[in-house]
Amino acid sequence: MNINFKLMKTINFKTIALSLITCLAMVGCIEDDEFEVPSSLGTEENQNLNNLLSRIDSGEVQLITIEQLKAQFESDEEATEITSEIAVKGYVSSSDASGNFYKEFFIQNASENPTDAVKIALNQVDSYNQFNIGREVYIYLKDIFIGEVRSGDGVFTLGSSMNGDGEVEEFTANEVPLYIFRSATTNNLVPKEVPSLSASDIGIYVTIESTEFPTNDVGLPFVSPTDDYDTQRTVQRCTGFDYSTFKLETSSFASFKNEVLPAGGGSISGIVSKTYNGSELVLALNTSDDVQMDGSRCELLDINDFSPIFEDDFESYPNFSSLSGNGWTNYTEAGSRDWFIKVTNDSQNSGSKMVSLGSYNTGDASTIAWLITPVIDLDAQGVEFVKFISSNSFSDGSELELLISTDWDGTEATIESSSWSSLNANIVSDSEYYQNWVDSGLVDLSSFSGNGYVAFKYIGSGQASTDGTYEIDDFKILVQD
Repeated sequence: MNINFKLMKTINFKTIALSLITCLAMVGCIEDDEFEVPSSLGTEENQNLNNLLSRIDSGEVQLITIEQLKAQFESDEEATEITSEIAVKGYVSSSDASGNFYKEFFIQNASENPTDAVKIALNQVDSYNQFNIGREVYIYLKDIFIGEVRSGDGVFTLGSSMNGDGEVEEFTANEVPLYIFRSATTNNLVPKEVPSLSASDIGIYVTIESTEFPTNDVGLPFVSPTDDYDTQRTVQRCTGFDYSTFKLETSSFASFKNEVLPAGGGSISGIVSKTYNGSELVLALNTSDDVQMDGSRCELLDINDFSPIFEDDFESYPNFSSLSGNGWTNYTEAGSRDWFIKVTNDSQNSGSKMVSLGSYNTGDASTIAWLITPVIDLDAQGVEFVKFISSNSFSDGSELELLISTDWDGTEATIESSSWSSLNANIVSDSEYYQNWVDSGLVDLSSFSGNGYVAFKYIGSGQASTDGTYEIDDFKILVQD
């Protein structure tokens, strides 16, 4: 490795002793609740960072994105050794200050509106003293590994080596300063507002509004006294006519483990993560201060107060036919698949026809397919809401987006060139059991006017062997009576 590192200077024992005596004479040298990480760096640490930045500026080392980094690893393979002269930059999103994270921290690609993150595994506790939340961090990647700490957990992780099971091993304390460099910059992280947990947000600091704990759990501690390692508590969110739920996971070593779950409603912020075996998405807190549930609990809406201005349950179409009719536009931008009708055997929706699309094992280099509603006059009535249910199956490389356009002219030729805005819907996550159906909640269209079109956009990963199938049913555009 070409990065130059100075040897540590010998520290005089008398200097250490004098420092200890001085420290003991003070009223608490370092109190956890008063500790502040200095913004300046030591001479040696600053020199090491500058050496890396100089090599990046000269082109000797290429600075890549977290997304580009993760593209080098396939989750069904063993850890991958990085042999290129590359580096990555990010901002620390998690903290072990409360004991809820252990020998790890995440970095995300931006302090505001982040889109990707990666975990760093290190044999070090109290890493928040050095890698505090919002700290800008550079990682020199040559000769280290990207993979999973536990095979199949789906959490992209950087470590210094690989064990016999093909899993990533932690950076040792001596390896950390050789590869991981913090700058003097610490930014305030703005939590990404999301409606639910998603695998694409693993490692990202997110916030979810309109949340509360079920009434049966109010007053219980974050961690059950009978659990040895961690406890999962259900968090619910009003999504219109029903609740959506997710799990909050708290370590038995967290300093706030005995605090009780609040009775009110509000927001909760934390890091999207996975359970130990990788089977389920969970939210993990940096601090219990990120649970802001001191407001009123949310109230579910009554479906009887709403009426549809457009709806389709897909029952009227022939099985296995491409969706055509009722004003829908079924458009394939790339690949060989379009949206088609199918009877589902899922236990939650058995015997119902739904609309489905998946590029699994097509061999297509790319799959992009649109399903667009007929035009909706957004000025003809009160506030409109979109509602549907979604499910998925197979692998999880693909994505499904819900979009709206008010400048599309209704012709296929202009779909790709028109302006499309994302709608904040609760779409089925990759970790959901394949037979489950997830309610979207009420997706508010009040900020749009004129003639509007709502669209589902399926985007394959470009690797059809990892793409999944998305399924939609009971689509409605509602207005409140």
